[in-house]
Amino acid sequence: MNLVVLGAHCGDAEIQAGAIAHKYAKAGHRVTFVHLTAGEKGNPPGSSIEEYREQKIRESEKSAAVLGVDTITLDYRDAELTFSDDIVTRVATLMRELKPKTVITHWENSIHPDHALCAQIVQAAQLKAGLPGFNLDGLPAHFYNYFHSENWEDMEGYVPDIFVDVSEEFDTYLEALSQYWFVMNSKSFRYYDYYQALGTVRGCVNRTKYAQTLKYPTGLNVRKGPAIPGFNL
Repeated sequence: MNLVVLGAHCGDAEIQAGAIAHKYAKAGHRVTFVHLTAGEKGNPPGSSIEEYREQKIRESEKSAAVLGVDTITLDYRDAELTFSDDIVTRVATLMRELKPKTVITHWENSIHPDHALCAQIVQAAQLKAGLPGFNLDGLPAHFYNYFHSENWEDMEGYVPDIFVDVSEEFDTYLEALSQYWFVMNSKSFRYYDYYQALGTVRGCVNRTKYAQTLKYPTGLNVRKGPAIPGFNL
């Protein structure tokens, strides 16, 4: 089966669900990270926006190699995402190409506009990819389920529904995060410490060493379990 983790910026998919992605990649599933933008506007001193964009794409490739997943970065611009038919159609077409059974993305409530838009885009693309009445490059219709995952900027109303045991994958997850300059060097937020602690706290609740969580979209039935529904390990 195919799993896609779709984030607004390079680094979002990794920090939110990198351990889950590694768990399913190890089990033989095809896992792809899709970044709508590189997240290049947070460029460090001495680096231009374009230089940092290229750096973040390289970092995403290194992180993906550690986790054993594929990675794609689209050419939309950081902090300039808009909800439009163009981007919905592009994502829907890509989902028909990748054929994921499940997509993991941002929670719908966020202090970052790109994150909130990303969740809306995934929802709209689900409909467009799944309806055969839309002709998207001649590709057959493909419907996917989607879940939300945890990001420190997206926590308003986020209450986990699914706890995934990632105890065996967590060290590799931390290694993958360390490939990103911003994770290890940010002066505004302690990314590495936060996600290491979050995995520990979620593991405590799950009665495992480490865990990452997922949340059903608003309005869907809530069911709790140890893994992504429909993905057998």
